[in-house]
Amino acid sequence: MERINPDYVAAVRRIVNGCPYFKLLSIDIKDLGWGESRLEILVQEKHLQPFGIVHGGVFASLIDAAAFWAAYCQIPGEVGMTTVEMKINYLAPISTGRMVAKGRGIRAGKTLCLADASVYNESGTLLAHGTATMMILKNLQIQGASGWPPKFLPSSSDEAQ
Repeated sequence: MERINPDYVAAVRRIVNGCPYFKLLSIDIKDLGWGESRLEILVQEKHLQPFGIVHGGVFASLIDAAAFWAAYCQIPGEVGMTTVEMKINYLAPISTGRMVAKGRGIRAGKTLCLADASVYNESGTLLAHGTATMMILKNLQIQGASGWPPKFLPSSSDEAQ
């Protein structure tokens, strides 16, 4: 297992949390690690559908993002990914409070990654769960990522040399 560089995580959080889609939905990456992520949304009126509960598309975006970033932390630094398939179970509604998504990388291969994510309310009630498959793409990088610190820290065997 590789160690994610905290400086790289800070750079990802800064760029991704400021990207137009994350800003539109008010998604906030709170933490990233090897095969794990934690993202949050503070529910606002813009997230609600006509019945006064969070729209399923908001859940889908949060699950997609949490699964994606958990898997992203397990792939080499010189490649990118895009989601090619998702499956979601909506389990309970929410209309106020905070949605917390926890992503988990299940398997990172050479061309595909599998991850899942669960969304909870602030009390820990499971609201939704989903799985996502991502395709690894060469020559796809985070926009504005040039000059960033390395994605992974040197392994302890590298440091000994």
